[in-house]
Amino acid sequence: MRHRVHGRKLNRSSAHRTALRKNLVADLICYEQILTTEAKARTIRPAAEKMITLAKRGLAKGENNPEATVHARRLAASRLPKVRTFTDEEGVTEDVDVVKKLFNEVAPRYQNRPGGYTRMVKIGKRPGDNADMAIIMLVDEE
Repeated sequence: MRHRVHGRKLNRSSAHRTALRKNLVADLICYEQILTTEAKARTIRPAAEKMITLAKRGLAKGENNPEATVHARRLAASRLPKVRTFTDEEGVTEDVDVVKKLFNEVAPRYQNRPGGYTRMVKIGKRPGDNADMAIIMLVDEE
């Protein structure tokens, strides 16, 4: 019985799970939408929401106390990879600083939203191994 056991193992070691979670959350922040299996999407959703909330609180407290913003950025930097390599449609490659994008673009977008920053859309089965696939995306502020 799995009473009070939190999280999914995803057939990986604990270090591999941690790295996978960090990389998927960084990809979600960078690309704002990723295609993955439903189990991985369900796993990273709470972590992504917590990172956006951390950035929001850091920005809100930073208006009166700039040290709070620095502290929140350091916490986010310890929980996320530094950069993601982004290739656009024309084939131009650039490095995106994940923490900078989180604090400068993503968190201000959700400043007046109390939660629910991500949406998961199930898209069916993967042809190769019949795994349930889903798109997890950041919702648009309306």
